[in-house]
Amino acid sequence: MTFADLNIEQDIVDALATKGIAEPFPIQQQTIPLALTGQDIIGQAKTGTGKTFGFGLPLIQRLGADPEHGVKALVVVPTRELAVQVTEDLELATSNRSTTIVSIYGGKAYEGQIEQLKAGAQIVVGTPGRLIDLQRQRLLDLSHVQEVVLDEADRMLDLGFLSDIERIFQAVPAVRHTMLFSATMPAPIVALARRFMTRPVHIRATDPDEGLTQANIKHVIYRAHSLDKDEVIARILQAEGRGKTVIFTRTKRAAAKLVEELKDRGFNAAAVHGDLNQEQRERAMAAFKAGKRDVLIATDVAARGIDVDDVTHVINHTIPDDPDTYLHRAGRTGRAGKTGIAVTFVDWDDLHKWTLIDKALEFGIPEPVETYSSSPHLFSDLDIPAGTKGRLPGAPSHAAEAGSSAGRGTQRSGDRRGSERSGDRQGGERGGSRPRSRTRTGGSSEAVTSAPAVESTGPDAAQPAGEGSTTDGAAKRRRRRRRRGGSGSAEATASAPQGSSDGE
Repeated sequence: MTFADLNIEQDIVDALATKGIAEPFPIQQQTIPLALTGQDIIGQAKTGTGKTFGFGLPLIQRLGADPEHGVKALVVVPTRELAVQVTEDLELATSNRSTTIVSIYGGKAYEGQIEQLKAGAQIVVGTPGRLIDLQRQRLLDLSHVQEVVLDEADRMLDLGFLSDIERIFQAVPAVRHTMLFSATMPAPIVALARRFMTRPVHIRATDPDEGLTQANIKHVIYRAHSLDKDEVIARILQAEGRGKTVIFTRTKRAAAKLVEELKDRGFNAAAVHGDLNQEQRERAMAAFKAGKRDVLIATDVAARGIDVDDVTHVINHTIPDDPDTYLHRAGRTGRAGKTGIAVTFVDWDDLHKWTLIDKALEFGIPEPVETYSSSPHLFSDLDIPAGTKGRLPGAPSHAAEAGSSAGRGTQRSGDRRGSERSGDRQGGERGGSRPRSRTRTGGSSEAVTSAPAVESTGPDAAQPAGEGSTTDGAAKRRRRRRRRGGSGSAEATASAPQGSSDGE
């Protein structure tokens, strides 16, 4: 079957063919014919099976080959990364049409997005926060919207987004075509979604014999020690046939730490997490898609926005919190019918979480095998060449770099001290610090080259060395000052001339 067989117009079919997209996936086969008629749809299929074109192609075709300027279709997504991905797919499908698409999401300047809206973009793909912001400022007019899509609807309709979604639906016309798509669609979410739809058809594009996880993904579960994870990951990244790899961490700090660790080991890694600004995140994603980086470390913020066909491995550095998150993480590999490997590390403290995921997804692995970087089964399970170490050949050793840096610092410090000593000598020779003369009792003159830190100018300065040095004289003066400050008696006053006569 082809897209033409599904009544998709030829210019769209030709646009998809330029990227080698010719045969529709099951979710597309089932949803496109109904969506073209204007039927409200709840579409459910495993991640990576073509849901974007399942709603995107009917949406584009229903707008017409040359739609009027102004927003006619709205696609709402939960994350910025997914907004960028959906926009790219829709731009491919409309490449032979005058239809224009704009991405509306936070983290980027308003001006460019507003200019595209004013230029007459017909399709808006955006995240709820920025959409509502522009709509409140009357810069985004949703009153003529004919098509509304919620992508990753389970996330869009949870408690965090529900109020925003309700506000968006209040801004669009009551009569419209609405579609909801997601890989997971719990019953409460389906019931909630029906509030925004008219007699929707719920389509599940799954094979009853396939199970809850994709058959083309190999799932490997290890119980690993947190101090050994980096070494295990570094060895997995050297497995036979390993292509682009996505590593998921629980926190932003863990992602930032891991990307630096892997770079130090010689791997070409990039990171996507919430502490990076939008430009940095987009640059990292673009480098990953283009193959300039083959390892991407991400938090769950990107779990639903990484649509790269040639990801061969997904590694869960920390276990997901629930089965749905696990499915979305693992679904970054094995996309478009290709095979993939999902490796999950379970910490000792997280065994209870794994028990819930194992039961929900029917893995049948209640006790993950204890695994270290030296475990023989690690190498055999994942096709890692024997003898592989956790550092790429030729990568500089961190300890060696530190020692070399310390040596260079010591050498520079020694050179600096030598230079200072040399400068001191040269200053004296050139007259930069002229020797001072001090006349002692007896009329002799002595050259003193050191700085006169304790030089005295009082009567004690002429005291002979045998009776009292300059230091002794300074001590006597301090004692006299203390006596003067502590008492105004005649005894204290008389002490000054007495010291003076001793010196003379």
